[in-house]
Amino acid sequence: MIKLSRFLKPFQIPIYLVLGLVLLQSLAELYLPTLMADIVDNGVVTGDTHYIWKIGGLMLLVAAGGMICSIVASFYSAKAAAGFGKLLRSKLFSHVGNFSLYEFDKLGTASLITRTTNDITQIQQVLVMMLRMMVMAPMMCIGGIIMALSKDTKLTLVLAVSLPVLVITIIVIARKGIPLFKAMQVKLDKLNRVLRENLTGIRVIRSFNRVNHEKKRFNEANWDLTQTAIKVNKLMAAMMPIMMIVLNLTTVAIVWFGGIRISNGHMEVGDMMAFLQYAMQIMFSFVMLSMMFVMIPRASVSAVRINEVFETVADIQDPSEPVSAKAKKGQVEFQNVTFSYPGAEMPAISNISFKMNPGEVTAIIGGTGSGKSTLINLIPRFYDIESGRVLVDGADVREITQESLREKIGFVPQQAVLFTGTISENIRYGKEDASDADVHHAAEIAQAIEFIENMPAGFNSVIAQGGTNVSGGQKQRLSIARALVRKPEVYIFDDSFSALDFKTDAKLRAALKAETTSSTMLIVAQRVSTIMDADQIIVLDNGEIAGIGRHKELMETCAVYREIVMSQLSEEEIA
Repeated sequence: MIKLSRFLKPFQIPIYLVLGLVLLQSLAELYLPTLMADIVDNGVVTGDTHYIWKIGGLMLLVAAGGMICSIVASFYSAKAAAGFGKLLRSKLFSHVGNFSLYEFDKLGTASLITRTTNDITQIQQVLVMMLRMMVMAPMMCIGGIIMALSKDTKLTLVLAVSLPVLVITIIVIARKGIPLFKAMQVKLDKLNRVLRENLTGIRVIRSFNRVNHEKKRFNEANWDLTQTAIKVNKLMAAMMPIMMIVLNLTTVAIVWFGGIRISNGHMEVGDMMAFLQYAMQIMFSFVMLSMMFVMIPRASVSAVRINEVFETVADIQDPSEPVSAKAKKGQVEFQNVTFSYPGAEMPAISNISFKMNPGEVTAIIGGTGSGKSTLINLIPRFYDIESGRVLVDGADVREITQESLREKIGFVPQQAVLFTGTISENIRYGKEDASDADVHHAAEIAQAIEFIENMPAGFNSVIAQGGTNVSGGQKQRLSIARALVRKPEVYIFDDSFSALDFKTDAKLRAALKAETTSSTMLIVAQRVSTIMDADQIIVLDNGEIAGIGRHKELMETCAVYREIVMSQLSEEEIA
């Protein structure tokens, strides 16, 4: 939690204000028993009504002041904690946004969601308690002991017996609770992951009739978390009864021994009542500490998990001195590129060399696992290569800032991703300041205009979360329109035509060819018919280039390509 303290700096003024107000409230509560003792001993005993009204009025004034301090402190402590939570979530989100795909794979999406929501909430809640009790509990404890000693030194021996019992109880419960709180957060991650898989994969689950299996998985994760939560809550629940038993026995002992001392003339009645109040304040300060110990272990675990995210440094960093483009815009070149995924035994791609020029269409084809998607992920620098160079506009992608590099690229992923919002907003995701005419033109080129205009609100029709209210082919066409509106130097289509019928596919490719005459286009495809007219076809096999050339050349020189073509086309089509 110490490392997270840097996020408290913007809230120093309200925090200091809260601490000051809590200090005043504590002083008011410590002063009240003394005033009460004065009324009992000097007012009630002597029958001086004027003195009772005077001291009673002072008591009311002190109590009102303490109440006002308490209300204002509560307001500003809640405000500071809420602001801290907001700032921390924002910083964590921004930090995670800079991660490469490797860091996302390492930490896990479900865990990152839990850390950004539940873990930060735990810290926010404990911060409110700490601001209120961090000053009050020690102040009430130390001040109460001093004031109790001033009333009767011998009677404080009662506290010397009860206080160690409370301290030992808190230490034992806290030591047993911390490991359980840590386990709870890990199990909450697991529950979050299972739930997320169920929600995102609901179509697959139902189509394979695995609903009962998934219910069983969820119930197991849920029950595991529940059992741990019950265990830790039982442990923490034991603290309060022990506290109350010790507190009540201490009260009985003070009244018992205090009565003896009053009867022997060693103590006044008012002093015993004040002593009893101070004893209660001391005991309640330990109750407040116990409440903090209930929350602090869990918050400390959450703080460690959040710090782990902040300490994770992205592998991909912008260069300290970025370079500018050196050659023709839109040119992409691979020079002996080799790349391995972290922990993999074999490289995903090896010794890849080729060049793509503006105005040309380059296609990549190959079997499953041949490295097609891996290769194109290296152009926008989603991963860093092991050896060789990837050049865009003549500059190594590692020597360009990620922002300037990705501004040159219009990327359409293999799995089309749409965001909650209107169709227009989804297309404008590629270019925020795109005009309505640009959006309309991009949709027209992507062959999406027909189904958009048939929707009730046209371009203002709302897309549901994940694009669940449109078909796979419609999602792909909207993703293509999003890349087109950007008008980039390099287009990358990662098997982005797979959900389209042959007629729409042919119309889309013809429209793209006319639209992208000055841009470089890279197409990854499974269908030979999609890439037959490409200026350059790269055939991948087990992460290596098996052949480069046009369709006719590869049919004669590349056995891998010929095998793919013969598996998809009839003899008449091949001829």
